[in-house]
Amino acid sequence: MQIQVVKSKIHRVTVTGADLNYIGSITIDENLMDAANIIEGEKVAIVNINNGERLETYAIKGNRGSGEITLNGPAARKVQKGDIIIIIAYGIFEFEEAKSFKPAIVFPNERDNSLT
Repeated sequence: MQIQVVKSKIHRVTVTGADLNYIGSITIDENLMDAANIIEGEKVAIVNINNGERLETYAIKGNRGSGEITLNGPAARKVQKGDIIIIIAYGIFEFEEAKSFKPAIVFPNERDNSLT
């Protein structure tokens, strides 16, 4: 049996932008993507702490070290600049493997989304 478990999590980052006219996705600072083991194009779930919205989209690389977290396309209607969100990626594992798997969980500085 296979089950889906948390693979990666960027916990509590600040939205830096929302671009309704972009073709969908979430732009994430490449440093954060690397630290959380998220790759470009990977499906991610977004949870908005400010308003309770939940959505799914895919990750695209933002400029390394920029702190950028921008929701693009229709997802831009679900957030506002300054909202705090959680970004989660799930993996599919064999049941026994899932028991011992350790996800990459990142706790950035909410002020500037840096890892320090």
